[in-house]
Amino acid sequence: MRVLTRYCYLVLSLLLWGTQAHATLNIEIFGGGSKRIPIAIVPFSQEERLPQSITSVVTADLERTGLFKMVGTFGQTPHEPGDIVYTDWQSRGTSAIVIGSTHLLPDGRVDVRFRLMDVAKASQITGFTGVIPSDQLRVAAHRIADIIYEALTGDVGVFSTRIAFVVKGGNKYALQIADSDGYNAQSIIEYTEPIISPAWSPDGSKIAYVSFENKKPVIYVQTLATRERKAVANFKGSNSAPAWSPNGDKLAVVLTLHGGSQIFLINADGSGLQRLAQSPGIDTEPNFSPDGRSIIFTSDRGGSPQIYRMAISEGNAGAAERLTFEGSYNVSPRFSPDGKSFTYIHRNGDRFNIALQGFNNRQVQLLTNSKFDESPSFAPNGKMILYATEISGRGILSVVSSDGQTKQRLSSQTGDIREPSWGPWLKSQRNNHFIN
Repeated sequence: MRVLTRYCYLVLSLLLWGTQAHATLNIEIFGGGSKRIPIAIVPFSQEERLPQSITSVVTADLERTGLFKMVGTFGQTPHEPGDIVYTDWQSRGTSAIVIGSTHLLPDGRVDVRFRLMDVAKASQITGFTGVIPSDQLRVAAHRIADIIYEALTGDVGVFSTRIAFVVKGGNKYALQIADSDGYNAQSIIEYTEPIISPAWSPDGSKIAYVSFENKKPVIYVQTLATRERKAVANFKGSNSAPAWSPNGDKLAVVLTLHGGSQIFLINADGSGLQRLAQSPGIDTEPNFSPDGRSIIFTSDRGGSPQIYRMAISEGNAGAAERLTFEGSYNVSPRFSPDGKSFTYIHRNGDRFNIALQGFNNRQVQLLTNSKFDESPSFAPNGKMILYATEISGRGILSVVSSDGQTKQRLSSQTGDIREPSWGPWLKSQRNNHFIN
């Protein structure tokens, strides 16, 4: 199968998408780690007066990781450290307990406070306080979950990040952005022609994507705050597969400007077109390494679609090194955030599954066993991979942990969802107000 066949498939599958672009996502969780941290989350005081429960969002965030075991509160509702009877929680095997409070202020904002307590040591691990607009309670809950996750695992949480994906509804294609759990989805652009390949800028302020609105694939970059957009690659032939450099200054793009699909570099504003490499085959789906010194990409230069790596120096590419050797079809590579491995789509018999491969040991691990998976995208901390899959012929979003232990489905009741991309951490997500 030629690599270019994937783009033909994408166009055909887009045309077959179902109806209803605006659907609520429901989360289903499968599996979990063998060693989970037992944690109790006590309902925050007075949150029944609020339009959004903080407790339910924090609980759902932590449960989805597969790293936590929720311990029931058995009717106990401590909200301050002095209210906790630690021996009771120890007898239930609880390692940590989350307590918190909310207070609705006269101006409509909400004073939110929480503490994470170590049950064995009867002491506080961390805490947070903030005054939150009432329409930002889910945002605050995700931030609290991030703080808990980092305190107990040592890894930075990703619950406050966003995801992008394309939804087909009726005769419209919508590029949408949502919270990491799929809630609060908003369309940033809608057209009656396909939209594919969304890619976040490193600072999360822009998204590059391919639109067929002019009856041909053109690459646009859109600023999220203003919704201003610019066509940065509208050359003769096909313009596809945008990928940002780590500093956000450049994009790797795939053009048929001189014939077959080849990889070029352009500045983020569309200037400075430069051919990166040339091969007799089709080169596509580039992705930069975290340090910007190399790219991985899909090519059929060896006779079948496989993953290759090229070093980059001063805009010039070195020799291509083949990375995948198992099977005759491996596509859609993405570097892990630490640069030590990459994920991609591997054909396994008649199935197309998410695979993970290390650069040093070359060991391949299949993370999924569904029928047709596509478009893998790492979470910023590298612990989870977002991808699109099909259930009964309908596209949905799923997430698998990078060890394959936990899977979750972000499924909609109607509609068809494809082309997911996990956004980066934002600087604002690292600003905290801690309480002692």
